[in-house]
Amino acid sequence: MGKLASKAVESLAKAASPGKTNDGDGLYFQVSRGGATSWVFRYKLDGRSREMGLGPYPAVTLAGARQLAAEQRRILASNSDPLATRDAAREAKREAERQAAARRITFEALAHDYQQAHGSSWSDKWRKGWLRKLELYAFPTMGKLSADIIQTDHVLRALRPIWATKTRTADEVRGQIEQILDAAKARRLREGDNPARWRGHLDNLLSKAEKKKARQRQHFPAMNWKDVPKLMGTLAKLQTRDAVAARLLIMTGARYHMVRSAEWSEFDLTSCIWSLPAERMKMRKPFVIPLPTQAVEMLKDLDRTDSPYLFPGQGKSGVMHDNAVRNLLHKLGHTDITRHGFRSTFRDWANECTHYPREVCELALAHDERDQTEAAYSRSNLLEKRRALMAEWAAFCFNETSLY
Repeated sequence: MGKLASKAVESLAKAASPGKTNDGDGLYFQVSRGGATSWVFRYKLDGRSREMGLGPYPAVTLAGARQLAAEQRRILASNSDPLATRDAAREAKREAERQAAARRITFEALAHDYQQAHGSSWSDKWRKGWLRKLELYAFPTMGKLSADIIQTDHVLRALRPIWATKTRTADEVRGQIEQILDAAKARRLREGDNPARWRGHLDNLLSKAEKKKARQRQHFPAMNWKDVPKLMGTLAKLQTRDAVAARLLIMTGARYHMVRSAEWSEFDLTSCIWSLPAERMKMRKPFVIPLPTQAVEMLKDLDRTDSPYLFPGQGKSGVMHDNAVRNLLHKLGHTDITRHGFRSTFRDWANECTHYPREVCELALAHDERDQTEAAYSRSNLLEKRRALMAEWAAFCFNETSLY
């Protein structure tokens, strides 16, 4: 039997005199300096004294506190720490609640979350197309599933029907699924490897040849490399941001969305580099572009505004219109080429006019064609070799060399 009676506990609570009163076997009734009343279990483990709160009084009665104290003594008798045991039980409960919450969030909802988080810099056309591909090919097989139960079979069921006939679209959908599931893992809504990963996973289950052919089939109307200096001369005479954007696009070999949403914080004009974060890159890996001297001087002369962007606009995205450079090229009479085609123009020039290794030329376009093993052993981004290549390209673009 304990030392305290219910009425004695009531009296101690009313007196509100700070201190601890022993009920026996490690159970104490505690009154804090502020007058709050509660139960405490005191014990020793490995020679150290510890205290464990058992709850407030009168929510926990004397009988309830004695029962709780008895449970802690049983845990001690089994050579376990009551506090550690309680913490583990609470963590297990939180984990069970998290998993239950995860099962309530569908892949479709996660896709919308991802679009909302990353789509602010996308064009309306790209945003709609991004979601439309998922609606057509991914949501029917996994849209109502939670991220934690999506496995390789679910991904394959979405991709296989279109892999041979719409390979490029299928691979884009695969990349979207991978991004969404990576985001879900970051939110602790799933664990383990990503079932939509290509290298070392789906590349063993889907035809690599079909993917390669699909990539080769995509041709963007491009300007002949011999005509680039004339265009650059015309653009240099125009005092517009659209013309500057076009020149930066051509000199760096960047994708248009990289230029369109470029931020001043990404540029180090002293070190002559443009550092793009992973979320701005197609392959979701950070990438550094070496800036030729001509690009650095051009950007130094570009007027800055209150906007964080190099090329601000009036729309919701805060950046220049999606078709700004396209419309400029059309006004200059180049209706037969595309913005993306300048990447092909650069690649053709590099093939015909330089002796740089293929991997340097491809990496200049952010195409890392090294396999997973090779990339693991060779982590270099070949920056200095790319810097020399891009310097030669810029010199050619501005007719600053007699080599061509």
